[in-house]
Amino acid sequence: MVGSMKMEFSCKDLKVGKCEGEKVVDGETMPLVLEPPAPTKSDLKSLLLALENNKDWFEQMIIKNSAVLLRGFDVRNAEDFNEIVETFGWEDIRYVGPAPRTHIYKRVWTANEGPLSEFIYYHHEMVLIKEYPKKVILFCEIPPPEGGETPFVPSFKVTERMMKEFPEEVKEMEEKGLKYSFTARSTQNDNSSMRGRGWEDAFGTSDRKVAEERAKALGMEMEWLANGGVKTILGPRNLTKVFEGRKGRKMWFNTLVGMYGKELSSAMMADGTEIPEHVVKRCEEIIEDESIQFKWEKGDVLFFDNYALLHGRRPSLPPRKVLVATCK
Repeated sequence: MVGSMKMEFSCKDLKVGKCEGEKVVDGETMPLVLEPPAPTKSDLKSLLLALENNKDWFEQMIIKNSAVLLRGFDVRNAEDFNEIVETFGWEDIRYVGPAPRTHIYKRVWTANEGPLSEFIYYHHEMVLIKEYPKKVILFCEIPPPEGGETPFVPSFKVTERMMKEFPEEVKEMEEKGLKYSFTARSTQNDNSSMRGRGWEDAFGTSDRKVAEERAKALGMEMEWLANGGVKTILGPRNLTKVFEGRKGRKMWFNTLVGMYGKELSSAMMADGTEIPEHVVKRCEEIIEDESIQFKWEKGDVLFFDNYALLHGRRPSLPPRKVLVATCK
């Protein structure tokens, strides 16, 4: 249990396990796998009690290991998952962004409903919005028969390697900041795209004035297009960020690779300077190289420190059902 001065990295109510694909990064295992301490303790009630009794310890583990995976417990549906989320008393944060999602139950939503055949690129959740979640919690109700992993990346490793390989470019991007643009086509949602939310749904209104005010509050400017769509401009935004309690690590807290040079999006320096393509391409290779992959199992509940990790979704065969909750 919890020591008076320092956190002990074990707890009698949860047993440390292993999973395929885990990596040791800077001395910490990612993800930290926690299992029932005994076969008789795999029911939901035992899990909720274990979490209730070790809340502070568990939160420390999320910060220490960046990812914590609860595995081997009998978590069956959105209601069970919601109970786990609510145990901690963390404040809810509403998703804002381009991905099509559906509300399921209380604090639980579907993850991105874009086509399973597409790769959702690595990102910090809601990185472009002024207020982003501290934690992203995922629950696997139906594991995919093939593919569909949720790979994640320790963000500070990307910064370390980029600074080493491109010191000048990184310094310039750090100093100037970044600017992004994103085009939402029309008002109707398009689930044939991963970024298929129309602006009405994204901003929760069909009134352009209200949408503009909401965009402004989130730190965005809007340009209305002749076809009924809208171009959103965001900037300046940081290239990296340092968060308290995370060893002074510089996180690669941007969505440069995901938005650079795409049909509906762009990324450049805040003063309009183009970012050299080879820098972005190399960054993409580094991110992939640093990624951690594990296979979903039914009932898995995965906690991400959103300040420390980028995460994505690999292409998947159906069916796949992963639900999400985001917390402050």
